[in-house]
Amino acid sequence: HRHALVQTLLALAQARGWSSLHVLLGHALDMDALTAHGFLMLQTVQFHWHNRQADPYTDWADFLSSLQQVKRKKIKQEQRKVSEAGVRWRVVRGDLASDAEWHLMWRCYERTYLEHGNAPYLKPAFFEHVRQSLGAHCLFFIARNAQGQDMACSWVGLDDPQRPRVAYGRYWGALERVDALHFDACYYQPLQWCIAHGVERFEGGAQGEHKMARALMPAPVQSAHWVRHPAFADAIERYLARETAGIRDYVQTLQTHSPFKQSA
Repeated sequence: HRHALVQTLLALAQARGWSSLHVLLGHALDMDALTAHGFLMLQTVQFHWHNRQADPYTDWADFLSSLQQVKRKKIKQEQRKVSEAGVRWRVVRGDLASDAEWHLMWRCYERTYLEHGNAPYLKPAFFEHVRQSLGAHCLFFIARNAQGQDMACSWVGLDDPQRPRVAYGRYWGALERVDALHFDACYYQPLQWCIAHGVERFEGGAQGEHKMARALMPAPVQSAHWVRHPAFADAIERYLARETAGIRDYVQTLQTHSPFKQSA
């Protein structure tokens, strides 16, 4: 079935004169089929947290105890800063969130992009569409300040709202500045929720070796690419061969900086 789908994709690309095709974050079996039909493989790195398989973490304290003392101390310090600033958290599922809570998420998302000098590419209509079609798959971690006003929010996606196995960090933003708020919103609060609900994996996304200090470890991921122009495809293939070797060395180097205790 996968081979038939790839053949159909290629036929469609040829018929419509597309310059390229790209398959992102595919399953390993998808990648095998794509490679067999001449797609080029690009390997990149994301950062994922994994629950213990044989003996899942019982609570946040159990997880922290698995970390090296210096990492554990840093996380506690960062959470203490947020707590002492008067910030309090609540978790709201998207299909149960109010109009105001969805609007808050949009405002926080917008603020993050504007602060980085980029135009927010997702419009309010997108958020409303997700709310209507996938609301139960969304989790909001909402921060309220000492004055009782909602001022920050992170958005996590779930693979299955009833029995989630994987959670995906997506967007976040804050309307006020609080030291270490980003780490609490994007890592610590979601991880606490994942542990409490027996989630197997939390995908924190690409970029940022700083995630390793929060126990998100490097995870190689692949994408597949077909390029119509033969000379261009050949140049890209030679580049990807060097890039793949570099990524392999990069991941091996990162693995030597694990935040976990040797026995964890």
